[in-house]
Amino acid sequence: MKRYLLPVLLLIIFASNFEASADQKKTQHHGHGAEQPKIALNHGEKWKIDESLHTGMTLIKQEIIKNLDAIHADHFPKQQYTQLAIKLDTQLAYLFENCKLPTQADAQLHILLARIVQGIAIIKQESNKKHGVILIMQALMDYPNYFDDPAWQDLQH
Repeated sequence: MKRYLLPVLLLIIFASNFEASADQKKTQHHGHGAEQPKIALNHGEKWKIDESLHTGMTLIKQEIIKNLDAIHADHFPKQQYTQLAIKLDTQLAYLFENCKLPTQADAQLHILLARIVQGIAIIKQESNKKHGVILIMQALMDYPNYFDDPAWQDLQH
Protein backbone atom coordinates (compact mmCIF):
# COMPACT_ATOMS: atom_id res chain seq x y z
CA MET A 1 0.00 0.00 0.00
CA LYS A 2 1.18 3.43 -0.68
CA ARG A 3 2.43 5.34 2.34
CA TYR A 4 0.21 8.37 1.80
CA LEU A 5 -2.93 6.24 1.96
CA LEU A 6 -2.62 5.51 5.70
CA PRO A 7 -3.04 9.10 6.89
CA VAL A 8 -5.84 9.70 4.38
CA LEU A 9 -7.65 6.50 5.37
CA LEU A 10 -7.31 7.24 9.08
CA LEU A 11 -8.51 10.82 8.61
CA ILE A 12 -11.56 9.67 6.66
CA ILE A 13 -12.42 6.96 9.18
CA PHE A 14 -12.00 9.12 12.25
CA ALA A 15 -13.80 12.08 10.70
CA SER A 16 -16.70 9.90 9.67
CA ASN A 17 -16.81 8.25 13.10
CA PHE A 18 -17.07 11.59 14.89
CA GLU A 19 -19.48 13.06 12.35
CA ALA A 20 -21.67 10.00 12.28
CA SER A 21 -21.80 9.29 16.00
CA ALA A 22 -24.88 11.46 16.63
CA ASP A 23 -26.60 10.23 13.47
CA GLN A 24 -25.68 6.64 14.29
CA LYS A 25 -27.23 6.93 17.75
CA LYS A 26 -30.41 8.28 16.15
CA THR A 27 -30.59 5.50 13.56
CA GLN A 28 -29.73 2.82 16.10
CA HIS A 29 -32.49 4.14 18.31
CA HIS A 30 -34.89 3.48 15.46
CA GLY A 31 -33.41 0.03 14.80
CA HIS A 32 -31.33 0.86 11.74
CA GLY A 33 -27.55 0.43 11.52
CA ALA A 34 -25.20 2.73 9.67
CA GLU A 35 -24.34 1.61 6.13
CA GLN A 36 -20.72 0.73 5.49
CA PRO A 37 -19.09 -0.04 2.14
CA LYS A 38 -19.27 -3.72 1.24
CA ILE A 39 -16.32 -5.81 0.17
CA ALA A 40 -16.69 -7.36 -3.27
CA LEU A 41 -15.03 -10.31 -4.91
CA ASN A 42 -12.85 -10.01 -8.00
CA HIS A 43 -15.37 -11.10 -10.65
CA GLY A 44 -16.49 -13.95 -8.39
CA GLU A 45 -12.96 -14.87 -7.32
CA LYS A 46 -11.06 -14.07 -4.13
CA TRP A 47 -8.43 -11.33 -4.31
CA LYS A 48 -4.80 -12.43 -4.49
CA ILE A 49 -2.66 -11.45 -1.51
CA ASP A 50 1.00 -10.95 -0.74
CA GLU A 51 2.96 -12.46 2.14
CA SER A 52 2.87 -9.28 4.20
CA LEU A 53 -0.95 -9.28 4.15
CA HIS A 54 -1.01 -12.86 5.44
CA THR A 55 1.55 -12.00 8.13
CA GLY A 56 -0.22 -8.84 9.29
CA MET A 57 -3.68 -10.40 9.40
CA THR A 58 -2.35 -13.48 11.17
CA LEU A 59 -0.66 -11.35 13.84
CA ILE A 60 -3.87 -9.35 14.37
CA LYS A 61 -5.78 -12.62 14.71
CA GLN A 62 -3.23 -14.00 17.19
CA GLU A 63 -3.56 -10.92 19.42
CA ILE A 64 -7.33 -11.33 19.48
CA ILE A 65 -7.25 -15.10 20.06
CA LYS A 66 -4.80 -15.01 22.96
CA ASN A 67 -7.05 -12.54 24.80
CA LEU A 68 -10.44 -13.83 23.69
CA ASP A 69 -11.32 -15.96 26.71
CA ALA A 70 -10.64 -13.12 29.17
CA ILE A 71 -12.54 -10.65 27.00
CA HIS A 72 -15.48 -13.02 26.61
CA ALA A 73 -15.64 -13.64 30.38
CA ASP A 74 -15.38 -9.88 31.12
CA HIS A 75 -12.05 -10.44 32.90
CA PHE A 76 -10.10 -8.07 30.69
CA PRO A 77 -9.33 -4.80 32.47
CA LYS A 78 -9.21 -1.41 30.79
CA GLN A 79 -5.39 -1.27 30.82
CA GLN A 80 -5.23 -4.61 28.97
CA TYR A 81 -7.61 -3.24 26.33
CA THR A 82 -5.24 -0.30 25.98
CA GLN A 83 -2.29 -2.65 25.47
CA LEU A 84 -4.31 -4.71 22.98
CA ALA A 85 -5.14 -1.57 20.99
CA ILE A 86 -1.44 -0.61 20.89
CA LYS A 87 -0.47 -4.08 19.61
CA LEU A 88 -3.22 -4.03 17.00
CA ASP A 89 -2.15 -0.56 15.86
CA THR A 90 1.38 -1.90 15.42
CA GLN A 91 0.13 -4.71 13.19
CA LEU A 92 -1.97 -2.29 11.13
CA ALA A 93 1.06 -0.06 10.67
CA TYR A 94 2.97 -3.12 9.44
CA LEU A 95 0.22 -3.83 6.91
CA PHE A 96 0.07 -0.26 5.64
CA GLU A 97 3.85 -0.13 5.37
CA ASN A 98 4.45 -3.49 3.68
CA CYS A 99 1.37 -4.70 1.84
CA LYS A 100 1.69 -4.20 -1.92
CA LEU A 101 -1.54 -5.26 -3.60
CA PRO A 102 -2.85 -4.20 -7.01
CA THR A 103 -5.07 -1.12 -6.86
CA GLN A 104 -8.45 -2.90 -6.95
CA ALA A 105 -7.48 -5.50 -4.35
CA ASP A 106 -6.00 -2.75 -2.20
CA ALA A 107 -9.30 -0.83 -2.32
CA GLN A 108 -11.19 -3.91 -1.12
CA LEU A 109 -8.63 -4.49 1.62
CA HIS A 110 -9.12 -0.90 2.80
CA ILE A 111 -12.81 -1.63 3.37
CA LEU A 112 -11.88 -4.59 5.58
CA LEU A 113 -9.11 -2.72 7.39
CA ALA A 114 -11.44 0.23 8.02
CA ARG A 115 -13.55 -2.09 10.17
CA ILE A 116 -10.45 -3.12 12.13
CA VAL A 117 -9.47 0.55 12.56
CA GLN A 118 -13.00 1.29 13.76
CA GLY A 119 -12.79 -1.62 16.22
CA ILE A 120 -9.50 -0.31 17.59
CA ALA A 121 -10.98 3.18 17.96
CA ILE A 122 -13.85 1.73 19.97
CA ILE A 123 -11.42 -0.20 22.18
CA LYS A 124 -9.55 3.05 22.84
CA GLN A 125 -12.50 5.38 23.38
CA GLU A 126 -15.80 3.68 24.12
CA SER A 127 -17.07 2.24 27.36
CA ASN A 128 -18.13 -1.00 25.60
CA LYS A 129 -14.65 -2.02 24.51
CA LYS A 130 -15.80 -5.56 23.83
CA HIS A 131 -17.82 -4.20 20.89
CA GLY A 132 -14.56 -3.10 19.25
CA VAL A 133 -13.17 -6.60 19.59
CA ILE A 134 -16.35 -7.98 18.02
CA LEU A 135 -15.93 -5.68 14.99
CA ILE A 136 -12.33 -6.85 14.58
CA MET A 137 -13.38 -10.49 14.87
CA GLN A 138 -16.05 -9.98 12.21
CA ALA A 139 -13.42 -8.50 9.89
CA LEU A 140 -11.11 -11.44 10.59
CA MET A 141 -13.91 -13.88 9.81
CA ASP A 142 -14.70 -12.04 6.54
CA TYR A 143 -11.06 -11.89 5.43
CA PRO A 144 -10.84 -15.47 4.04
CA ASN A 145 -14.15 -15.02 2.21
CA TYR A 146 -12.68 -12.27 0.02
CA PHE A 147 -8.91 -12.80 0.03
CA ASP A 148 -7.11 -15.89 -1.25
CA ASP A 149 -4.91 -16.78 1.71
CA PRO A 150 -4.26 -20.55 1.54
CA ALA A 151 -2.31 -20.52 4.81
CA TRP A 152 -5.11 -18.77 6.77
CA GLN A 153 -6.52 -20.66 9.72
CA ASP A 154 -10.13 -19.68 10.41
CA LEU A 155 -10.89 -17.79 13.59
CA GLN A 156 -12.58 -20.21 15.98
CA HIS A 157 -15.05 -18.68 18.37
